[in-house]
Amino acid sequence: MTPSVSIIGAGLGGLTLARILHLHHIPATVYEAEKSAGVRTQGGQLDLHEEDGQLALEMAGLTEEYRSIIHRGGGARRVVDERGRVVVDRPDDGSLARPETLRGDIRRILLEALPPGTVRWDKKLVSATPVGDGRHQVSFADGSSAVSDVLVGADGVWSRVRALLSDARPVYSGMSYVDTYLHDVDTAHPRVAGLVGNGALYALVPGRGFLAHREAGDVIHTYVVLHRPVEWFDAIDFTDAPAAKARVAAEFDGWAPELLALITDGASAPVLRSIYELPDDHRWDRVPGVTLLGDAAHATVPGGDGANLAMLDGAELGTAIAAHPDDTEQALADYESGMFPRSRKAAAAAHRTIDFVFGANAPAGVISLFSEAARSPDPAERR
Repeated sequence: MTPSVSIIGAGLGGLTLARILHLHHIPATVYEAEKSAGVRTQGGQLDLHEEDGQLALEMAGLTEEYRSIIHRGGGARRVVDERGRVVVDRPDDGSLARPETLRGDIRRILLEALPPGTVRWDKKLVSATPVGDGRHQVSFADGSSAVSDVLVGADGVWSRVRALLSDARPVYSGMSYVDTYLHDVDTAHPRVAGLVGNGALYALVPGRGFLAHREAGDVIHTYVVLHRPVEWFDAIDFTDAPAAKARVAAEFDGWAPELLALITDGASAPVLRSIYELPDDHRWDRVPGVTLLGDAAHATVPGGDGANLAMLDGAELGTAIAAHPDDTEQALADYESGMFPRSRKAAAAAHRTIDFVFGANAPAGVISLFSEAARSPDPAERR
């Protein structure tokens, strides 16, 4: 019997899983709380890695589509100090090992590769209940429900499905991002555009700084990074955009005007993204008929692997189910046996990366990283 699969969450991991299952003629339905695919932007640029994110798209048969949406030239890297003086300037080398692409564009090609009706929008999960024989009933805020043979929580760091498997709850990591956007930058913000350049800009000191990306469409998307207690952010009213911008900018008093403009000059309100994480070694005992992928399974600090791992999770889970369509417990066990050690290793690496980039020696870590990359003539040596 071919199992029916319910996937909670239409992020990159859940959609990759649905695509792999579709290729193997296994029915799957993705339930997403958002009302439509275009209800909000999907975040900034991602550098998909050859060994996980790009591999997942290859398994999904979408390599050609992926290469058509790459932001050519977006791999440039620049480090500046607080005064805006350039310390390291590394051009895009043209390598496709980790090219930059908008998350929303990756999501779009995955959605377009699924049969109509695969994704059910405006389906906010309120409960998931075992009904016997490894099957689960999922119930939604609109009063509807469904029963599936396999339930997959691809619903992010605050997953509701996780409670079926684990008592673990995310904890605040000690750091938050404040997202800001500048539009029409070459015309409206030429000095800022000149400082950022064609790719990514890093301006860092211990515990705070700017990560800015030049994105397609004449946009600069900035992550203002602050290591502060969650209560510090709670005291800021982010619905009052001018006041929120002023409070965040005050943490960078005396920095170059072009850097401060990344906070103060955007037309839209800044958006707070507090970083929560699960234990590095988060795992669970096998529970019939249910599993997790992506941040639902292994949320950690942003070390560059989150979306990549979620997509590889989806690809490997789909492949495992296709290999054992009449024994889903074997499929889920096989998937989890590979996912657990991979995610534990990635979480440990992410913490090392954060300390390296934002720790007590910042910006020395990121300067050494990009300086070494600039000296290496072989892109393969820089992966």
